[in-house]
Amino acid sequence: MKISLQFDTLQEFHEFSNLPKPEHPLISLVDYSLVKYPPEYTHIKWVQNYYSIGLKRNVSKKFNYGQQPYDFGEGILAMVAPQQVIQLEIDPYAETDPSGWLLLIHPDFIWNTSLAKAIKQYDFFGYAVNEVLFLSEKEEAVIINVMKNIEREYHTNIDKFSQNIIISQIEVLLNYAERFYERQFITRKILNHQILEQLETLLKDYFNSESLIDRGLPTVQFIAESLNVSPNYLSSLLKVLTGQSTQQHIHNKLIEKAKEKLSTTGLSVSEIAFQLGFEHSQSFSRLFKSKTEQSPLQFRAGFN
Repeated sequence: MKISLQFDTLQEFHEFSNLPKPEHPLISLVDYSLVKYPPEYTHIKWVQNYYSIGLKRNVSKKFNYGQQPYDFGEGILAMVAPQQVIQLEIDPYAETDPSGWLLLIHPDFIWNTSLAKAIKQYDFFGYAVNEVLFLSEKEEAVIINVMKNIEREYHTNIDKFSQNIIISQIEVLLNYAERFYERQFITRKILNHQILEQLETLLKDYFNSESLIDRGLPTVQFIAESLNVSPNYLSSLLKVLTGQSTQQHIHNKLIEKAKEKLSTTGLSVSEIAFQLGFEHSQSFSRLFKSKTEQSPLQFRAGFN
């Protein structure tokens, strides 16, 4: 059976997951092995109005979280921001149960602190849920240790230092996650190189398409969706692997195609701009010059 929900508070998630009432209304560390969704639901979709950082293990091959199954069983870290949609497809006959930890942080807890603004700058909170971080055992131990520090702090008597100490620990956790994400871009070479190859093929086919005039230039959103990743994740990956963003890759392919037309055809600059999806030739000329330090006509003159 399917169900769609919205969780505005941590307590609402606790109640639905058959967990005890949270000890703190705005921050909670949950033992994921204790999460028991109502058994009648095999497809659960929800929107949550809080941040969650989930470290999970033993995810069954039949347990899908987000848009695709996980590809191996090490510790995985999924970061979800408020208003993102989570979809769970649960196999009730799975032989193993997920375990791990789930840190829930309501925005009110970090309101009016430096973290309230800084947390929005972390790209991984914009990733789609399927783009999880795969952790080694050592990395997993680091994350769990910080999470437990947070739990110990809100278990103690709350005083004027408690919030600042917990926020400092959250910042440490996010900094480690950022380090581990960058490591993942480097170490998961086969998958990442496949994405690069798919990107190259996609851009080549797009710019060779007869419908480019009607479709206009490809957007970052279109490219990311075609590669089944989120825009933030794709740009982060490309910056680590190539030093360039998705938009820069699009522009590189555009300039490559423009140079080909300028050097092998007699088309005017306006005609080339139109064929490459520009409404105004001036926009094309400005972009071309910013990338090559030559105007289109100066470039063409070098072949005469």
